[in-house]
Amino acid sequence: MTENDLSYKIRGAIFNVYNGLGAGLLESVYVAALEWELLNRGLHVRKEVPVPVHYKEVKLDLGFRLDLLVENKVIIEVKSVENLAQVHHKQILTYLKITELKLGILVNFNVENINDGIFRKVNGL
Repeated sequence: MTENDLSYKIRGAIFNVYNGLGAGLLESVYVAALEWELLNRGLHVRKEVPVPVHYKEVKLDLGFRLDLLVENKVIIEVKSVENLAQVHHKQILTYLKITELKLGILVNFNVENINDGIFRKVNGL
């Protein structure tokens, strides 16, 4: 399945979660619900995936965790904030660069219309 095919399925799952739960809950609730929706669509999903960071020749003890990784191809970064900041957009682009993945989806569930909360980010796609 291509990244574009996955993106379509992910958007459908996001809509289901938003329609079922609405806005204003904690990010962890949306991550769990979105994981459930994606698994029920037959997709391979991993939650809180640790990613090491390398700087020059050194593997840093610090790293970060991806909220969700779908089919080892698409990163989903979940937010539930009043307004997304530029740093949120830059964050997922950096995640794509470090992991060498091509597609990320940034979603903010704390919006009046979920269409306004979904952002597709690409790295060489």
